[in-house]
Amino acid sequence: MEIYKTKKDNYSEQFKTINKKYNSISFLRLIAVVLFFVSFYYYLKSSEIVYVALCVFFVGLFIVLMRLHSALQFKKQLTQALLQINADEISYLERNKIPFENGLEFNDFNHPYAYDLDIFGEHSLFQNVNRTATFIGKKILAEKMLGLSPNDEIEKNHEAVQELTGKIEWRQEFLAFAKISNDSQSNYETLLKWSVFNSSPMSKFTVFISYASPILFMGLLIAYFVTLNTIFASTLSYLFILNLIILGRFMKRIQLEVANSSNIDKTIAQYSFLLKKIEDEKFGSEKLIYLQQKLTFKKENASIHFKQLSSLFSNMDTIGNLITAVLFNGTFLFNLHVFKSLINWKSEHAAALEDWMEVIGEFEMLNSLANMAYNNPEFVYPTLNKNFQINFSDLSHPLLNKDTRIGNDVLFYPQSFMILTGSNMSGKSTFLRSLGINMVLTGMGSPVCASKANVHPLPVLVSMRLSDSLSDSESYFFAEIKRLKQIMDELESKPAFVLLDEILRGTNSDDKRNGTIEVVKKIIAKNAIGSIATHDIEVCLTTNDYPLQLTNQCFEVEIINNDLHFDYKLRDGICKNRSATFLMKKMGVI
Repeated sequence: MEIYKTKKDNYSEQFKTINKKYNSISFLRLIAVVLFFVSFYYYLKSSEIVYVALCVFFVGLFIVLMRLHSALQFKKQLTQALLQINADEISYLERNKIPFENGLEFNDFNHPYAYDLDIFGEHSLFQNVNRTATFIGKKILAEKMLGLSPNDEIEKNHEAVQELTGKIEWRQEFLAFAKISNDSQSNYETLLKWSVFNSSPMSKFTVFISYASPILFMGLLIAYFVTLNTIFASTLSYLFILNLIILGRFMKRIQLEVANSSNIDKTIAQYSFLLKKIEDEKFGSEKLIYLQQKLTFKKENASIHFKQLSSLFSNMDTIGNLITAVLFNGTFLFNLHVFKSLINWKSEHAAALEDWMEVIGEFEMLNSLANMAYNNPEFVYPTLNKNFQINFSDLSHPLLNKDTRIGNDVLFYPQSFMILTGSNMSGKSTFLRSLGINMVLTGMGSPVCASKANVHPLPVLVSMRLSDSLSDSESYFFAEIKRLKQIMDELESKPAFVLLDEILRGTNSDDKRNGTIEVVKKIIAKNAIGSIATHDIEVCLTTNDYPLQLTNQCFEVEIINNDLHFDYKLRDGICKNRSATFLMKKMGVI
C-alpha cells in the first residue's frame, strides 16, 4: 500500500503545479484577447500600421496559448486520473469501499455459476478484480470470468500477468488513458455498427465534381481580386449555391454514415492513445508480443489509423454548425471530401477495427489480473495438469480479509468427490465458494488464493443459491430441479467441477435424503469432481459404498466458556457437534 500512498502524494503535487500553469495560461489568453481589441481600437482611431502588427502578434500569441492550454488540459486530466487511481487502490486496500464498477449488467441467472458464486454485483469477484475503464475491457473481463480458457492460453496468461505485475507505472498510465476516454457501451457499439454499415463509394463523376468545383471556385475568387470584375463575383455566388445543392443531395447519406456519432471522435482519439501505449512498450511474454503484433496493419501502427479516423469524425462534426457548414461546403465541399475519406478509411481498415479494440480489452483484462497479483503477492499461479487432479494448499476465498481468512488444504485425488458436513455458520458455504472462485480464477489464467495449487482446469457447475423466479412463476424447488438437470446435461458431454450446497430444500426430509444420495451417485458416475454440503448424516454413509470416489470432510464447532467457537478448519470425517439447539437455548428461543 505504501507505493500507492507515495504515488498519490507525487501526483497530488504534480496536479497542483499543472493547475497553476493552467490557470496562468487561461489568464494570459484573456490578456491576449483584451490587448488584441485594444490594438484594433487604436488602429481604427489612428490607422497606424504598428497597431496592425500588434493585432497580428496578439492573434498569434492567442493561438500559441490555446495550444499550450489544450496540452495542459490533457496533462491535467491524465494526472487527475492517475491521482484517482492510487486513491482508489488505497481506499480498496484499507477496505473502506470498493470504488470500481461491479459488472452487474453482465449477470446471467441461467449461467452455471455466475449468480451462485457472486461473480457480478456489489462486493463481487468482478468488482474486486476490475481495473478496466473501456466497455470492451469490461466485456472481455466478464467473458473470461464466465468461461474456461484452454490450458495453453491459461499458461500464456500466467506469463503475461506476471510480466504486467511488475509494470505498475505502465499499467496505471494505461488505465489513466482509458479513464479519460469516457468510453461507454453506446460509443463502442456505434463504432462497430459504423464499421459494418454498408457504405457504397461515391461515383467517379461525383469525385471529379468534388475536386473540380473547389478549384474553379478558387480560380474565380483570384480572378475577382485581380480584376475586380463583378461578373466573377456573380459567378462565385452561383457556384457557392451550386456547391450547397450538391452537398444537399448527399446529406441523407452523410447523416446515415455518422448517425449517433456525436463526440465519438474524442473516444476514438483516446483509443489511439491506448494503442500507442501498447505499441511503444517492450514486452517479453508470448501473449503480449502477439497482441502487440496485431496492431501492425499495412505497415503502419493501428494508433495512426485510429488517429486518422478520429480526425475524420471530428471534421465531420462541422456539419452540425450551420455557419461553418455553409461557409466550408459552399466554397470547398468540405463535408463531401470528409465523407469520401470516411468511406475509404472504412473499406481499407474496417476489417481490423474490432480486432484492435479487442487488443485494448485484452490488455485491460490482463492489467486487472496483474493488479490483483500485485496487491496479493502471496497468491500463486496453479500448476496445470490433464489428469483430473485438483489439489490446493492453504486455499481460501480471495475476497476475504487476508489478515483474518483461514486457509485449508484440499485434495481431490484419489477420491474425486467430497461430502461436506458442519453446523450452520461453520464455514461450509464459504469453503464451497472458495473452491468455485479459485477454479474460475484458474480457468482465466489468474493467480489463485492458495500457497500451492495443482489443477486440471474444468468447467464449473454450481447449485448453491437460487431464488424464486416470480416473473416465470417458478418456485425455488422447481428452479433448483432445473439447475440440477442443467448440471446433469452438462456432465453428459464432459467432466466438470461440481459444487452443491444443501440441495432439495423444498421437500420432506426422507425425500430430500434419498434424492440427494441419488444425485451424488449419478454425479460420481459421470466422473465429476467437487463437493456437496449437507446436514444429513445418512448421505455421508454413501462413502461406504463408494470408497474410491467419495470422502467425508467436515467443519466442527466447539462450545468454549458457554459460547460457540468456529475455527473454520477442514477435518476428515463427519461432523459430530451441533450448534442450533445450543444457540436457541442461549437466546431464549427454546
